[in-house]
Amino acid sequence: MSSELVPAADSVQRRDRKFWIAMALFGVLAVVIWVTMGEGSVPLFGRQIEIRWIPLFVIGTFVFRAYVAREADKIRRGDSGAGKL
Repeated sequence: MSSELVPAADSVQRRDRKFWIAMALFGVLAVVIWVTMGEGSVPLFGRQIEIRWIPLFVIGTFVFRAYVAREADKIRRGDSGAGKL
């Protein structure tokens, strides 16, 4: 019976490790964008927005999506206390 639990725990650890690696790489990519993008601005919805914020917003949406997917996976697998009585 314990041999059945070990692969499940291993896969959870593997998913967590992949998540944190992805978060670190998103952070590195954000720093690279911030350093390499110019300081120009573009009009967006009637306001001047610094151009480097646009790709950072896109990366932020990927980070948010990865976080939500991780939390949904935790809930589906019952790893967190959410929804349990």
